[in-house]
Amino acid sequence: MDLAPQHMPGEDRGRGEDALTALTALVQADLEACNRLIVERMQSPVALIPQLAAHLVAAGGKRLRPLLTLAAAKLCGYQGERHVSLAACVEFIHTATLLHDDVVDESALRRGQASANALFGNKASVLVGDFLFARAFQLMVADGSLEVLRILSTAAATIAEGEVLQLMTQNDTATTEDQYLAVIEGKTAALFAAATEVGAVIADRPRAEQAALCDYGGALGIAFQLVDDALDYAADQEALGKTVGDDFREGKITLPVLLAFARGSEEERGFWRRVLEAGDQQDADLATAMALMTKYDTIGETIARARRYGDKAIAALDVFADSTERRAMVEVVRFCIDRAR
Repeated sequence: MDLAPQHMPGEDRGRGEDALTALTALVQADLEACNRLIVERMQSPVALIPQLAAHLVAAGGKRLRPLLTLAAAKLCGYQGERHVSLAACVEFIHTATLLHDDVVDESALRRGQASANALFGNKASVLVGDFLFARAFQLMVADGSLEVLRILSTAAATIAEGEVLQLMTQNDTATTEDQYLAVIEGKTAALFAAATEVGAVIADRPRAEQAALCDYGGALGIAFQLVDDALDYAADQEALGKTVGDDFREGKITLPVLLAFARGSEEERGFWRRVLEAGDQQDADLATAMALMTKYDTIGETIARARRYGDKAIAALDVFADSTERRAMVEVVRFCIDRAR
């Protein structure tokens, strides 16, 4: 099974691909070892488990989170092999959350292909997600570091909290920007932060460097999710890898919606309440929503905020001397934001 990072159709193949290619090249041997470990740990005598897990894991994706674990360890001068298993652990946590998310969101597409729940059903997707979480914890325990276990287990719990908070704010136009930020800090940024921080921990780097990589990953994760939330209204379906407007149809309260609601007239707010809170959506409503976002430039504002978080991520790396690894990690921040072009 080929688990090399794949690029989605329609993805910008200029500067962004160069950034990912450069980062991948830096850790190529480690990434190949990580992919072999992923395939090995997906195996089970229960045939449906590797079948369903392989559908999602081999479907593509940029392997961004495990790449960041490997790159952070290399940035910190780590010479051992622990980073390979921890990168696999990070990918298992991420994959498990995708399986669960698609069930909760009733998503039909994932990375441009039929989602696992669409093919195998909700029950199988939830249970195989549980299996992958268990595999992740086995890898954490095998590493033997209580600090690594603390960081990654805390991230797993925080992801779940973020998803539950998103469920609580769904369909609620009274959601505040602070609540929205808490959602994306939980469901996305926490794993980015953990993925990078453990690279410094296993290298036994000073606390300041651990904190810097945690800050880098956290800010990058927020920027990444802000761009994702913008793309749900601004991308074409082929490039996005899922159905455009999914967040709208599910009543998710994301920053482009929050800004349009806050800046809109009372009549426009009534529109948002109808389509998001009451769930009364008609065929033309998505186009109306996108027109309101254009009117108030909420997509542009969302991307601008993503850039500010990207700047924070880059600034966090200032504690490290200039190196090929540091430059590659800076360029990956720019790639994550430039997806919105």
